Amino acid sequence: MKRLIKVTDTTLRDGHQSLWATRMRTNDMLPIAEKLDQVGYHSLEVWGGATFDVCMRFLDNDPWERLRLLKKHIPNTPLQMLLRGQNLVGYRHYSDDIVENFVAKSVENGIDIIRTFDALNDLRNLEFGMKIAKREGCHVQAAFVYTISPVATMDYYIDLAVSLQQMGADSICIKDMAGLLTPYNAYELVSRLKKVVDLPIQLHTHYIGGLATMTYLKAIEAGVDIVDTASAPLAFGASQPPIETLTMALDNSDYQTNLDLGLLFKIANYFDEIRDKWGFDRGVTRIRDMRVFEHQVPGGMISNLVSQLEQQKALDKIHQVLEEIPRVREELGYPPLVTPTSQIVGTQAVFNVLLGKRYKVIPGEVKSYVRGLYGKPPAAISPEVQKMAIGDGEVYTCRPGDLLEPEWEKMKKEAAPYNQTDEDILSYAMFPQVAREFFVRRGKQGPLQQGPINEIREEELDMNIKEIKELIKLMDETEITELNLESDGVKVAIRKGGATVPAPVSTPAPIVIAEAQTRQVEAEAPKKEDLTKRENAHVVVAPMVGTFYAAPAPDAAAYVEVGSAVDESSVLCIIEAMKLMNEIEAEVAGKVIDILVENGQAVEYGQPLFVIEKA
Repeated sequence: MKRLIKVTDTTLRDGHQSLWATRMRTNDMLPIAEKLDQVGYHSLEVWGGATFDVCMRFLDNDPWERLRLLKKHIPNTPLQMLLRGQNLVGYRHYSDDIVENFVAKSVENGIDIIRTFDALNDLRNLEFGMKIAKREGCHVQAAFVYTISPVATMDYYIDLAVSLQQMGADSICIKDMAGLLTPYNAYELVSRLKKVVDLPIQLHTHYIGGLATMTYLKAIEAGVDIVDTASAPLAFGASQPPIETLTMALDNSDYQTNLDLGLLFKIANYFDEIRDKWGFDRGVTRIRDMRVFEHQVPGGMISNLVSQLEQQKALDKIHQVLEEIPRVREELGYPPLVTPTSQIVGTQAVFNVLLGKRYKVIPGEVKSYVRGLYGKPPAAISPEVQKMAIGDGEVYTCRPGDLLEPEWEKMKKEAAPYNQTDEDILSYAMFPQVAREFFVRRGKQGPLQQGPINEIREEELDMNIKEIKELIKLMDETEITELNLESDGVKVAIRKGGATVPAPVSTPAPIVIAEAQTRQVEAEAPKKEDLTKRENAHVVVAPMVGTFYAAPAPDAAAYVEVGSAVDESSVLCIIEAMKLMNEIEAEVAGKVIDILVENGQAVEYGQPLFVIEKA
């Protein structure tokens, strides 16, 4: 009798995260959902990972609504998500009360299987989330991250798996995020696991180096129970192996998937149409991809690196970055390159290359990592790098979650202007800046009162009412019939007769008036001195493309303002780029005499941000 090999389909999560930078929209998923439900997959991985962030940041999709809709259209096949342990779906550790609420709401909204892992294989970061998932009745698949380093031995992985079983895992996953697991090492690892672990074993790998299908075949021979694949248009390259190929590879063997190849090709044809519709690339294994055996950059990270370097107008430096990544990884204690440590190592490597000086800019997340706030690194961190990152600051050795105060009530209060549900509070907790902008675009702030202009209350619109009335008077005296004004996240279209039609906008913007009035205002406005020309002026420029935020840290109470005294180590602002909040320091001591950008404004590489009068 043939042994059944169960299959998890990753198309709606890791497939498009690895190949399409997670850009598949909810509306592109729903038409094929019912056919996916008919295949007979062990599970469908549809949520978690980078999908949560990208839904709000780029697609204007609510990630929670996506989950609910998929559950509605896929009633029979278990839905699976990827959870980054105490990082959840974000890039930092969250307090236990946030973890509890997030896991509970994930299950409530439709998740049946949670695959949880920690980027450092620090199992302390999995304990609390696993306990909550078990309490909620969810299948907990505990994963260990497979990588290659002087400390990552076969015995090391066996010990991890045994510990995960003792912690209450329902199944074990070998998470090979970079396609590093070779066929014969897979055979040895799975064979040894089956002898010491009395749980189903699942293997997740990527095709990036071209070994994945061969690795699956040897793992199947060794006794693996479940493997991850994707539909052909979202397979190969940085993604998973195609289910169609695996199904045929097992033909006339002692193993079978029991999947309908005809239905699989109908599904593949649909996704190929989506690929053509949006111009997405196919998965291809290039020479640079095969260099994964040198740099160990995982599938999802490759596409993100390319996207990030394109944004920085520096794609020509991709090979330098790939050479720099192993150096940074060694200096940071050989962390596996999986989110969020892949972003931490990768972004530091990008900065080291782009800025021409290693560790000139050290993102806050790198500093937190060095302090031990992500957990214990597999090996010791370079003392020199530690000194550059945190000086003589304390390094923590306890479970990172124990250092965090409860955050739920704080997040609930901060999200109050936008909040409708607990899910919205959790979205805000994961990505405050991104969620705020998403909520505004979605209209969560609520409309202004409609009616004549004199019915608009001044506190509802951060704009001088007298000025608005004068603009309407200007309309009556000219041929202008409509003015569009924007202020503090609200857009008002003013037409003759005084009626107003409010609509949300994503970020604050200056008042925009008719062209004739613009020329009049510009003519009457006094000329502002160009402070960058002063003899003792130091201009701080953006070292990267990103979004400027005036707060020196995400939770800081104070802002750097004109007149603020700074020294060479003062944090002036943060620029959000490459998924990290990057602190920009002053470099000189003195006084801020001008700020040249607005909070929330997109900035380009080399764009002036601050003018400092040197002391």
